Formats: sequence, C-alpha cells, structure tokens
Amino acid sequence: MSSIPDRNIGLELVRVTESAALAAAPWMGRNKKNDADKAAVDAMRLMLNSIEMDGVIVIGEGEKDKAPMLFNGERIGNSNTGREVPRTDLAVDPIDGTRPLALGLPNALAVVALAERGSMFFPGPIVYMDKLAVGPSAAGVIDLNAPVADNLNAIARANGKSVSDLVVVVLDRPRHEQLIAEIRATGARLKLITDGDVAPSIAACLPDTGVDVLMGAGGAPEAVISAAALKCLRGEIHARLYPRDEKEKRVAEEMGYDTNKVLTSSELVKSNNVFFAATGITGGDLLKGVQYFSGGATTESLAMRSESGTMRRIQAIHRSEKLAQILHDQKARLAERERAG
Repeated sequence: MSSIPDRNIGLELVRVTESAALAAAPWMGRNKKNDADKAAVDAMRLMLNSIEMDGVIVIGEGEKDKAPMLFNGERIGNSNTGREVPRTDLAVDPIDGTRPLALGLPNALAVVALAERGSMFFPGPIVYMDKLAVGPSAAGVIDLNAPVADNLNAIARANGKSVSDLVVVVLDRPRHEQLIAEIRATGARLKLITDGDVAPSIAACLPDTGVDVLMGAGGAPEAVISAAALKCLRGEIHARLYPRDEKEKRVAEEMGYDTNKVLTSSELVKSNNVFFAATGITGGDLLKGVQYFSGGATTESLAMRSESGTMRRIQAIHRSEKLAQILHDQKARLAERERAG
C-alpha cells in the first residue's frame, strides 16, 4: 500500500471498532435496532475520521440500511495534514448482527477492513451472495460449483478429519432448506445461526472455535469483509452473487455483473496488504462481548494484517471519563475541520 506509515494502521482500526462496540453495547437486549445502529455508526465514523488517510467507503451501510453516514462512496479520514496519506478502500459494519444485539443474543461484532484504493469488490445492487468459507488447511480445495458432499469430503481430508467430525455453520433461513438437507445427508454436524456470518467465517480459520466451514447465502457486503479477514488468516472464501429475484438479476446484468461467476478471496479483495479489526459487542464463539465494571468497561478485539500475517487478540480496559473526553475532543476536531472545508 503506497505511503502507508510505519505505524501499524491496524491498531488504529481497533480503536475504531472498540468505539463502535462501546457505543452499541448499552442497547443490548433493548430491541431498538435503529438506535443501536445509529450509536455505532456515529462512533465508528468519528474515529475513522481521526485516521490520517484518504479513504473511501466501498462497503458501508449501503442499500440495505439506507444510512445517512458511512454510506457507500463516502470519503472518510483526515487527509488535510500537509503530509502524504494513504489512499484506501474501507469495508465497515458498525454492527454485524444488529438483530442479535437487539435481542441480547451472541456474536454481534463491530468490524472494519482497509486495503489499497480500488482493491475491494463492490457488489452493486445485489444484497446477498452465496458463500463457502474455510480455514488455511482447506484453502485451495473448495469449489462453490461442486456438490455439497464433494466439498465437505475435500475439506475433511484437508483437515485430517472424517466428514462426521466437521462442523458446518449455516444461516437459519428458508432458502437453505435444500442445503441443510444435503449437509445432514453427509453426516456432518450442523450449526444453525440466526444472523451475522462474518464471525463464523473467521472462526473457521482459528483453532478451538469448533467451526470448520461456513456455507450458504448471506449478505454480499459481509462476503467482502470476510474476504479481507480471511486474507489475513490464510483462509479462503468463494462467493457468487445471489439475486433475490429475476428483476434484481436483470438489473445486475445490465450493470455488467456476472451473476454466475464465482469470486475468490483475491477477487473480492485484490490487495495483498489488508488490515482488519473486529471487537465483540455481545459475547460469542469468536470474541468476548463488552463487559462493564464500576467506572468503565472491557473489550476484546482482533487486529490482523495480511502482509505480515500477524493476528493480535487485544483485551482493553476503558475508563468512562477518559473515553468520554477522547470522544469530545475528536468531535471538536472534526467539527473544526468541517468548518474549515
């Protein structure tokens, strides 16, 4: 990535996801998805604008959420420093798992990925993608066009397991009825989840998570975010645009999208210098959620970079009064920059 500073920008991204998680966590179980999302978006945008970069949101709140901030195409970052700053693409999800957060369920995350400008795939009008994600051992053996049984047999061999030992994660949706039946027919174990397929995609790359593979159709933006994370972890994701109806398919094809093409990790995120950060909001298989104590809170985050292959698991203690002052100061600086044009 040209003009990347010596400091690891990935650690700055952790501050971004921590802020979003801390802003969203008070809404846990209160069944107010819009309020939670607004709080997380505001906090994430504020901290992203503190980073010295010329960024563009490629994967943002987008079509699905109709958000006024962190929308696709928004310019983000502090580029008026008088110094050369990196030109970047960003994929953000202030809350991956808004419904689980609203209902007090596990595995809600705040996530952000960053790569060189022009390197992230934009799924256009297609909201969903069909996905197949695995860890490093099975990278190179998967084929989204192959039958489910063939893929699970190949993954099992690559992992030195029998198919019956595999754990396959699938979103619990009516559209997956046939997929679920085919997985069960192989004898593999199945874990159905209500929302949020970024966390299990990452979990498939890590030991002791109990996840071997993610299958099925989920959010298209999440496919790009997952690809960024898996490039850091040497895992692999295959994805294909999944139009919801003939009208959506026709619109996509008129815009030049090939709805039959299988995209690999390196096509979803072309850059080999990718940064990724995630912070748990509600606890789950991948990360602990925000936990409160008198005067503050703790968070657990992941920070990753593809070029170095480094993954850091970061546990942080946040003092309420200090955090409030940091946010106040950043708001003031951002307002001053915006007034100055």
